[in-house]
Formats: sequence, structure tokens, C-alpha cells
Amino acid sequence: MKILGMGNAIVDVICKVDDNFLAKNKLTKSTMKLVDEVEFKKLLSNLKIEETVAGGSVANSIVGLAQLGNNVGFIGKVNEDGLGSKYEEGLKKEKVQYFYSKKKEALSTGTCLILITPDSERTMCTFLGIAGKINEDDVDVDAIKKSEITFLEGYLWDEGNPQKAFEKAINNSNKIAMSLSDQFCVDRHKPHFLNLVKNKLDITFANEQEILSLIDTKNFDEVISFGKNLGKLMIITRGEKGSIAINKNDVFECGVQKNLKIVDLTGAGDLFAAGFLHGYINNLSLRESLQKGTDMSSQIIQRIGARLS
Repeated sequence: MKILGMGNAIVDVICKVDDNFLAKNKLTKSTMKLVDEVEFKKLLSNLKIEETVAGGSVANSIVGLAQLGNNVGFIGKVNEDGLGSKYEEGLKKEKVQYFYSKKKEALSTGTCLILITPDSERTMCTFLGIAGKINEDDVDVDAIKKSEITFLEGYLWDEGNPQKAFEKAINNSNKIAMSLSDQFCVDRHKPHFLNLVKNKLDITFANEQEILSLIDTKNFDEVISFGKNLGKLMIITRGEKGSIAINKNDVFECGVQKNLKIVDLTGAGDLFAAGFLHGYINNLSLRESLQKGTDMSSQIIQRIGARLS
């Protein structure tokens, strides 16, 4: 396998709302909030569902890589329930190898309510369910050893069992890539994430807010210095300012595509990572890999949801 992803196996439920809905429910636009099952159902009770699709950040990236013709797999925890079956079918349909045997669990399969406002921003309310209870027994070491790169997500990292699952994956991997996922995750686990970036990861994906928060600065020049001193590959997306790759002393930049009809920013970072990793594992240059990431994210933000087909 080229790449094996490990992340939260989440079924996305996509709804359109106005800004008033966010204010009324005390939700901060463009962020992710963890909710319990009761709050999840309460939020959903007044909404019309636009689409339901198997999601999760790294899973979206892995599906994007599969659609580009790469041999990929995924590890993520679901329950043996309706949503769990839908999740597994969704991956298999996309020719992603699924390295997890679902069984009856106390918690249901995880779900994420994706609220899209008229400005195309997405605000997420996630009920992790069984997805967040991943443990080291769920990690298929054989699959990891047979993969060129293991791709992890910050959303999945938590102290206790998920941390042990991470460590088992990292200790058996040929090469490790990870997305910092969300500023919420970075702020919550800053010392751990900084340790991962400095000492464990070969490739780090972050957006500008996440990396500024991680190294406690407001100055992007300091991010460049940090990336150069790191001596490893760091990929940063910067919204309208495009994207940047820092590899030791080399810095490569890529602009955004203009005049796009943006309808939903869900999955922009996930598909950017898919495009970049596709370039990277198929021996494109870092500049060409950034361009491939930009192409993929440009396609996904012009449609609803985080899957291209």
C-alpha cells in the first residue's frame, strides 16, 4: 500500500443554516465542537438534511487518494449499527481497503453535523461515539508495516487509549504524516502536538491558524524559521494566500485558483492533503505536489460535502 490512514470514522450529516442558528446555539463559526448524543439530536431536530456521507478528516483524504488511483487503506472504529455499515460500504465503494472488523459496541458510530452558512463556511458539531474510543488493539500492525506512509489526524489524538493507538502506529510505521486538524485540537494538546511535530512526524500538515497557535506566535516569519529549523517536511495552507511547503532550508509557495464558485469549504484541507500526498508518493516535486493539492481543494469547495464523487 502507498498510504494507510488512521482517523475518526465519522458519518457526516450536512445541513444548511443561517448565522442566526449558530448564534442561537452558541456555536463559533468555522470551528469544531464536541457534543454528546443528546445535544447532537437536539441540534439536528430542527434541520433539513442535505446529504449524509461517510466522512472523517483522514478518511476523506484517503478516499481522495483512492480516486486518484493510489492503493490505500484506512483504520477507524465503528459500531455494528446502520451508520457503521454505511461507513464501511462507503469506503469499499471507493476501493479503500478497510482494516477494521466492526462488532457490537456500547456507543454508536460517530457522527458529525456539518452546518453550512450562506458564506460557505462550515461549523462542525461532532458526536465522536465509538470512533474516539480507538485503542491499540484496533491497530493492524501488519497493514501499517506494508504501507509506505501512515497518515494520522489530530482529531483522533487524545490521552489514554487513542494515544496508545497513535504510539503503536508510529512505532511500526515506515514514514509518518499527520494533520493538526483544528485549532481546537492544537490548543487542547499543545505540548503533545509540539512533541509529535518535533520528534515523531516526517510530514506535518497544518493551516495558518493551527501552526501559529502551536508555536505561540502571531508572526508568520517565525513559522518559516521554525519550519526550517525543524529539518523535516511541513505543509501549511493559508486560505486566500495559497499554500507553502518548508523542507529544511527550502521554501516553496503555491497560489490559489481564482474565480471559483465556492459553495462549501468542508473537506478543503482534507483534499489538499490528498493531492499533495498523491504528488509526494508519485515522485512529483514539492511545488508540483502543492499544485496538485490546490487543484483537489479547488474542486471540492465548489460542491457540497467532502467527497469528489
